Amino acid sequence: MPPTELPSVPATSVLPRVALARVEDGERLTSCELPGVTLAIRSRPPAREDAPPALYVHGLGGSSQNWSALMAELDGAVDSEAVDLPGFGDSPPPDDGDYSVTGHARAVIRYLDAAGRGPVHLFGNSLGGAVVTRVAAVRPDLVRTLTLVSPALPELRVQRTAVPTALLGVPGVTPLFTRITREWSAEQRVRGVMGLCYGDPGRVTPEAFRYAVEELERRQRLPYFWDAMARSARGLVNAYTLGGQHGLWRQAERVLAPTLLVYGGRDRLVGYRMSQKAARSFHGSRLLSLPEAGHVAMMEYPEAVAEAFRELLREPRELAGEDGYGDRAGGSPAPARRRSVGAIPVGAAEWAARAVKDDRDNRDDRGADTNGEDDTDAGS
Repeated sequence: MPPTELPSVPATSVLPRVALARVEDGERLTSCELPGVTLAIRSRPPAREDAPPALYVHGLGGSSQNWSALMAELDGAVDSEAVDLPGFGDSPPPDDGDYSVTGHARAVIRYLDAAGRGPVHLFGNSLGGAVVTRVAAVRPDLVRTLTLVSPALPELRVQRTAVPTALLGVPGVTPLFTRITREWSAEQRVRGVMGLCYGDPGRVTPEAFRYAVEELERRQRLPYFWDAMARSARGLVNAYTLGGQHGLWRQAERVLAPTLLVYGGRDRLVGYRMSQKAARSFHGSRLLSLPEAGHVAMMEYPEAVAEAFRELLREPRELAGEDGYGDRAGGSPAPARRRSVGAIPVGAAEWAARAVKDDRDNRDDRGADTNGEDDTDAGS
């Protein structure tokens, strides 16, 4: 869907110079200029030359830094790259001001086509989960496997704690919010975000907290920071409310790649109950339940997510069918695998057992039958 407003930020060529984001040891940050968009790419040199490529896509308000811990865990398994979506991290705004789910998906597709890295192991968190679901549906040739960490797919009963984030997409709310919170320090804002996104904010080290504060201070100096947040939130809300053949749940059913689903029991933004709907919609999928995790399991429990991904790699044909792309030899989709996989935090076995039992017993689609997405073709 084309944007209905003109871009309200300066052209990329006249944006002020702001220091680049932090780069962890072993990482490098590069820039890729594409038609209509410039993307920052965070990468790690592969541990082996023949490692298959992987691409990671962050969520609303995040950046490629959100994937650093998981990228390090998967050093020997894949050749990792993480993208900053347009307007986030070190990527400037898109030329057309399109921050819809479709617009972000189009940027990912353009990068993969230009880089010639496909098919890739594609990862997405939150908003990034919605983006890569669309990519996998419209361009299956670009995707080897799909890993979704708390994907932002339509919910009928949205959690109360997620409502303020959705309200950022309402015209006029963002300027009001920035005025009300003008006196908030970066430390206060970061504590609020971590309290919302982490199952246990106490797991965040003092060093990681300090880096997060520095990154927020850096981003707040960018003139398009709040604009990118508001427009991307609006794009996600539109994806929730628009139905039809391009709805996100419809597109989930079209995904051919073997899929790993990761949900946290303490997620305050995406309800754990949505894991059941997702397991049914993504054919042949595997479900990793992390009862102590919040919305960013790849940052909270990177070891568990990495091990579950390695398990996915060890059984590609069992999950995907004889051709490796999701269809069985007879042409029918592989059934969803509704079970927990991978490591579970110590002391959580009882919770995990209940989650698996509920997943098997509750076969109805409670709370999640809405289809919604922009009605344009991300592959264009």
